[in-house]
Amino acid sequence: MSARGGTEVVDGLCGICPAGCWVRAHREGDRLVGVEALPGHPLGMLCTIGRHSPEIVHGRDRLRTPLRRVGAKGRLDAFVPISWEEAFALLAAGLQRVRSEHGAEATAIYTGRGAFELSLCDVFQPAGVSVSSASSVLFPFGSPNTLGVGALCYVAFAMIAPHVTLGATLLGLDTDLEQAELVVLWGSNPATDSPPTAHRQILRARERGAAVVAIDPRRNDTARAAGAEWIPIRPGTDGALALALVQVLLEEELHDERFAREWTVGFDDLARLAQHYRPERVGGITGVPADTIRRLARRIAAARGACPVTYTGLEYSGNGVQAVRALLVLWALAGQLDVPGGLLFRMPGAAFPQNREGLQANPAPERALARERFPLYTLYRGESHAVALPRSVLSGEPYRIRALVVHGASILTAWPEPALWARTLAGLELLVCIDRVLTADAAFADLVLPATTGYEITSYMRYGPLFKIRERVVPPVGEARNDYLIMAELARRLGYGHLYPQSEEALLRHALHGSGFTLEAVRAAGGEVRVPAPFPQYRKWEKGLLRADGRPGFETPSGKLEIASSILAEHAYDPLPVYVEPPESPASRPDLARDYPLVFDSGSRGFHDFRSQHHGVDGLAAAQPDPLVTMSPQDAAARGIRDGDAVWVETPRGRSPYRARVTADMAPGAIDAAMGGGGPLGPASWQACNVNALTDLEQVDPISGFPVYKALLCEVRRADGHGARAAADAAAAA
Repeated sequence: MSARGGTEVVDGLCGICPAGCWVRAHREGDRLVGVEALPGHPLGMLCTIGRHSPEIVHGRDRLRTPLRRVGAKGRLDAFVPISWEEAFALLAAGLQRVRSEHGAEATAIYTGRGAFELSLCDVFQPAGVSVSSASSVLFPFGSPNTLGVGALCYVAFAMIAPHVTLGATLLGLDTDLEQAELVVLWGSNPATDSPPTAHRQILRARERGAAVVAIDPRRNDTARAAGAEWIPIRPGTDGALALALVQVLLEEELHDERFAREWTVGFDDLARLAQHYRPERVGGITGVPADTIRRLARRIAAARGACPVTYTGLEYSGNGVQAVRALLVLWALAGQLDVPGGLLFRMPGAAFPQNREGLQANPAPERALARERFPLYTLYRGESHAVALPRSVLSGEPYRIRALVVHGASILTAWPEPALWARTLAGLELLVCIDRVLTADAAFADLVLPATTGYEITSYMRYGPLFKIRERVVPPVGEARNDYLIMAELARRLGYGHLYPQSEEALLRHALHGSGFTLEAVRAAGGEVRVPAPFPQYRKWEKGLLRADGRPGFETPSGKLEIASSILAEHAYDPLPVYVEPPESPASRPDLARDYPLVFDSGSRGFHDFRSQHHGVDGLAAAQPDPLVTMSPQDAAARGIRDGDAVWVETPRGRSPYRARVTADMAPGAIDAAMGGGGPLGPASWQACNVNALTDLEQVDPISGFPVYKALLCEVRRADGHGARAAADAAAAA
């Protein structure tokens, strides 16, 4: 720590999101006044949102005291401040009353990105799963129902798809961008990631001569910055393109024949399936020309290291799990799995150990909501699937949830059909919201509890082999409390606080238990320690480095890479990475496409918000005052739309007001609609524009249950010359 005039300078971790970037903070007294990336440190970086940390920490919208509802539900001005003692007493009594009258299964907790702080994910993780942001805090209470945002992202791409295919989850995989000769950016825009590590790595790879290809309906920020070859694709058809690339590999004998023969299950069946996905046919499905498909397949196979970078662009199609599986199979057959510059398995022992002692098991997983509908989701996450919550609350199927704690989440701005979710939240007997600001959900809350940002707590982070203490930078704002301590105190009030550390120091000691390091040793080392990183090896399946028993092969039921997944087959899903046309597309619904001829794409992140977060921060809102819909010049001209016009985006479910962004960086026939609107903070145009009024809760991936956000039908119309504010006012009135 150093002082400059009246300003203190302290090095620490950014406290705005779960990434934990290393920063240099400037404070005056108890106030954070500036943040910069920690100079000269490989983890020193700061995104656009992080640069506005002082506004976020000390903003006018910060919750500073617990609130109790005194007026009708549906309003945000019907609260009075109360003490923490009264708040915890009301919360504990409310949960106990519901349990005594209806059983513990009538209570539930929903966690969102605001509950991703590492200590919460570590200590409250359900037992028996590899990674989860779900909270076990009600498991000892008897409830099987922990739900969360895992039902909307990550799990399909990072858990189910890789594990049923490769026997590993994303935590066990790496992209070797440092050595790649070819980077394939597929449905991902790392420039808006938190942190944007992959974006930086891709730009460095480009500087040293690597080629970059971007497969995406948009030429996104990373693609533009890297000068990538852009391959536009119709949203929702990525699985078909992956199968076409496989078909070229097989037809031209470019695949790793020995690997296919000795280390895979289902190769012959895949070869037969791929014959139906010749590039000439798939060009008509995806919009990608046949010669482009053939050329790309050859480049992937020939590269001295081809590295895929992908994420939600594939998850949100309704065929997401199988599309990701098709990509993984493509990479393996092309000889780009676990080789320098390719998709790697992490070396065993390469990560700082996580203390898993004391994790609580779901007391009745067979009673978890939607287990019978999405059994693999429950298997991999140890939690209920939130898609079932409206039916449970409103219809009592299979039983009624009556009390819900929403921790760091905004259900109304995240899920399709917000009107249905509003009825759901209004139908609860007890709703508690824990967050840093008032959310849309809080309009229906009985209690609102103020939580801190990461700048206001003491905790920790792990980065591969490195453990780092997160030191408090500024005191909590008002009476806000550490999210972890709120959950630990709730457990204590419910009678089982001994199961969870009850102070920040006890939490640090718990995190280090079994690691070989004491808290005193870590502090003496400057707050950070690391375990030795093993020397990297490749093609680990040949060396017995992937299986727990030390035998060669993959950690799958067969011991091989499962092109035909035995786990999927066991749960009555197609074992092959099949492509299924989206149920609402120009091909599957030509009748609907007459009125809604454009393909709707949403879920893309931006630089100035994160989903519905930070719209109330003036410095961020000024940079993007209106929600944008991005469309091609051809599609805009056909509708008399110019760049900056106020427009309506319409689907068969409703319409929302946007401002048009017309650019050649959008594939003709598709649009990209901004998400994150519909909350109570920020510009009126954002408050009036909830993209999920356009999406459909019944259209989901059959394996993961993820809603379809990127492969629906829509139309865009001018808002009759009105400005964006007038359009927003009209939408609110409707």
